[in-house]
Amino acid sequence: MDIRQSLADRLDRGAIPLLIGDIVVILSILTAGAYQHTPDLVGDVTFMSGLFAPFLIGWGLAAPVIGAYSPGATETSKAAIPLALRSWIPAAVIALLLRYAGVFRGGVAPAFAAVIIVLGMIGLGVWRALYFRVR
Repeated sequence: MDIRQSLADRLDRGAIPLLIGDIVVILSILTAGAYQHTPDLVGDVTFMSGLFAPFLIGWGLAAPVIGAYSPGATETSKAAIPLALRSWIPAAVIALLLRYAGVFRGGVAPAFAAVIIVLGMIGLGVWRALYFRVR
């Protein structure tokens, strides 16, 4: 089996609402943090793009491979939530590594790393629980 087919098997069109919600949650958490720590820069497109990019790249690399949008992820919250949480940890690590390497501006202080990982897990978990409750 080639890599493309393997990845295609991990993605389900029915997971598009989860994908949209996940991205909204991730961007909302990052925006709230920016507003808290650098409110003058929240309206700066360049700043916000540099803030969002490493986390979106991390999510885009980790989530499909781990199965956050696999057919099983669309069936129940018992599958969807753990897949999102397991995807967020490596996604955040990738983002932090991109920031550490200087590819994107921003710090990688241990406190920031802990906060972004925990808040991301909470946000994604709550979002997906609500999705399956009202769907």
